[in-house]
Amino acid sequence: MGRRLWTILLLVQTLCLTSVDAYPDGKVTESCGSMMPIHGHAPNTSHSPYTLAVNVTKFSSGDYIQVTLSGTTYFEGFLLEARNASNPDSDAVGSFILTNPKTTQLLKCGHTAGSAVSHTSDARQTKIVVIWNAPQNSPDAVEFLVTVVAHFKTFWVKIPGPVVSQSGVTPIPPKPTTPSTTIMTSTPSVLPKPFSSVGCGQQKSCLLDPVGCDPEKDPSCFFLSFAPKGQTVVFELSGPSDGYIAFALSHDTWMGDDDMYLCVRDDGLVDVSAAYVEGRSYPKEASENVLTDVAWRLADGVIQCRFRRQVLVPQDPTRFSLDAPYYLFMAYGEAEYGEVHRHVRQPLISSQQSVINGPAEILNGSRSPLLMKFHSILMLIAWMLAGSTGTFLASYFKPDWPERTLFGQRIWFQVLWCQCVCVCWGVSMCRAGAHPYLGCTVLTLALLQPIMATLRPPPDSSRRWVFNWLHWGVGTVAEIMAG
Repeated sequence: MGRRLWTILLLVQTLCLTSVDAYPDGKVTESCGSMMPIHGHAPNTSHSPYTLAVNVTKFSSGDYIQVTLSGTTYFEGFLLEARNASNPDSDAVGSFILTNPKTTQLLKCGHTAGSAVSHTSDARQTKIVVIWNAPQNSPDAVEFLVTVVAHFKTFWVKIPGPVVSQSGVTPIPPKPTTPSTTIMTSTPSVLPKPFSSVGCGQQKSCLLDPVGCDPEKDPSCFFLSFAPKGQTVVFELSGPSDGYIAFALSHDTWMGDDDMYLCVRDDGLVDVSAAYVEGRSYPKEASENVLTDVAWRLADGVIQCRFRRQVLVPQDPTRFSLDAPYYLFMAYGEAEYGEVHRHVRQPLISSQQSVINGPAEILNGSRSPLLMKFHSILMLIAWMLAGSTGTFLASYFKPDWPERTLFGQRIWFQVLWCQCVCVCWGVSMCRAGAHPYLGCTVLTLALLQPIMATLRPPPDSSRRWVFNWLHWGVGTVAEIMAG
């Protein structure tokens, strides 16, 4: 299912970038000009592992030139065009011929059919070869540009390729290499060794699960530390997971409206990012890159990441001030193509708030907050004691107390009202995390019982059997689901 969805997203991206029919108002030309995938993520500015090559450096109108896209690692999508080397933002020039229609397709960018080439699916490739046909009105020099998608969140835009010139024209000198197109200083690095709990409570604050574990020695240890460094705070996060680990800063012990940070495994790499969770919606990744000194490590099924963040981030209002106290959430779960799924267990929640930019301390946490424990205890009392007692007495003692009354009603009927405890305590079910749908269904069925009892027909009514069966059926289903 996930791979089919990824394929659809890639194809939608291609349509958004290139389909003239889809955007008759001219927006396509602008999208083709930017060659920017509509993925909702920023392009990678580090050195690209992909290159373009041609078989000639000179051409004449009508000539055919072989263009090869290759890489030291695979890619799942691409968009290739030829542009006027003197004006790379102009429309695509010339047209392409496919050598493998199964993996590549022709697209229309600007006014020329077949002026761009793209992928047909998310099948992983390391090399594609196409043929470019020079037009009659070709500019003096043509440069090949390509956007390459390694994964949904990892892509490079407008990777410059070779420049070919018409015969008799002086070649354009190569463009100077600038830091912005080669290596970025904030490129994530690989951690040389695991994190350690040494210094917890003295140099850094730590949240550990199990209590007292050391991520350097115990691969099952969930570990979060943070240490103030001037106007910044350094965070370390570690835990066993095949998908992702994450933590969040929260004003309360309920998930929602939280400042979140994720370390997501993506095919041998780890993507470290900031996000914001509004309500119980999917995390929305930060539009600004607010993390620096990013490093990560993958070993023995454990994901580890470290990063630095400014105490105050005025350019991003969704980033909380680290001078304030917060509850800490730590969770993990599965990820597919760099996209996270719902956490597999109840998050670890710190038992008290902590000032992130404050003194070092060792924090305690639990995956079962106090309110959740109260909820569980009250549910047991309601359904195991009150509900079962009411059902048992009404079913088996009704013939033994035919005329005994309490407050004007027969005793067996009065005892039956103790099942209303199930309704009262069931209200809290609807705010739980994983089972609210089942819980709210049980609550609805429990609410129906006293309503039906109040509206029941007299014992000698011809419709009494309808009430009897409904009352029994609803009660039985509610008790089974509650158990």
